[in-house]
Amino acid sequence: MEITPTYVKKMDCLHCKEKFTTTKIRSRFVRVTKHESDFKPIYTDPSINPILYNAAVCPSCGFAFTDDFSSYFAPGVKDEIANKITSLWNGRSFGDERSTDEGIEAYKLALVSATVKKEKPLTMAGIALRIAWLYDDLKDFESGKRFRAVSRNLYTEAYSNGDHAGTQMSETRVLYLIAELSHQVGDKEEAIRNFSRVIESQRTSTDPQVIQMAKERWQEIREQG
Repeated sequence: MEITPTYVKKMDCLHCKEKFTTTKIRSRFVRVTKHESDFKPIYTDPSINPILYNAAVCPSCGFAFTDDFSSYFAPGVKDEIANKITSLWNGRSFGDERSTDEGIEAYKLALVSATVKKEKPLTMAGIALRIAWLYDDLKDFESGKRFRAVSRNLYTEAYSNGDHAGTQMSETRVLYLIAELSHQVGDKEEAIRNFSRVIESQRTSTDPQVIQMAKERWQEIREQG
């Protein structure tokens, strides 16, 4: 029997607990050629893109979430989700293979869900950045820039809150992303300021590769004048 790149995963909705299925990509099929300066992975086969499937959308209640969402719902939040998400939901399924447009839509639903649920800014920043990447794939660079700005602002908030503690995201990486996304949205001063902060942290950082990337980007921006 031929093994396909995609498989169906059973899920329980974080919010309403209903069971549903969503599509995922088997990791053995995923080949990354390189990473862009904002860590976007470029896949050898663009048709096998696991980024499209990171957000699961519950067909019953419309709540969308990623693996980074916490299972905790603050008091009153479930009522808000019912009012702001489920009451407007038309029962669509995102369970099959997705186009780039459908991937963007699933992430936007996850961003709305994260906002209503009051997820950490770090989680929301990651969602906004992935929306930007998918818009780039559609060559819609204006929308990509808009979501990069949203992501940059959320990473800035996450850095202030110390959201990265206990996650796979190091402080160096969060600072680097604030700098890189500032550069990409044309905020040169903020970019230089934060690249400098990354470079200054090299003695205490556990991310030498990111420090090196920051040095190269800082040099490039300085040379551009």
